[in-house]
Amino acid sequence: MRAALPALLTFLGGVVLLLSFVSVAQASAESRTAAAKPTVVLVHGAWADGSSWDGVVARLQRDGYTVDVPSNPLRGVASDSAYLASYLKTVTAPIILAGHSYGGIGDRKTPPLS
Repeated sequence: MRAALPALLTFLGGVVLLLSFVSVAQASAESRTAAAKPTVVLVHGAWADGSSWDGVVARLQRDGYTVDVPSNPLRGVASDSAYLASYLKTVTAPIILAGHSYGGIGDRKTPPLS
């Protein structure tokens, strides 16, 4: 029995070490998955404000997305597009951009948001 005790302790130590590696690997994978999610930017239309997206924001956040709803200044298509382009440059993550109504249009004079 005494001869088996060191072997048993070594075995149990190996199991504990293996489980700690699995735990760290799992946490790392979860972190990469969370970091891989894009930021969702929602732009409101002319007859609404950012609160019109509240239901969508709640669902996306529940699914783990970062959601931004910048205030659309509603000063004209060219001006609003320029404002949105400058706002988007501040977002460091990949972006999914969605606009509703006026917030989703563009004109031929406005350069693409890239």
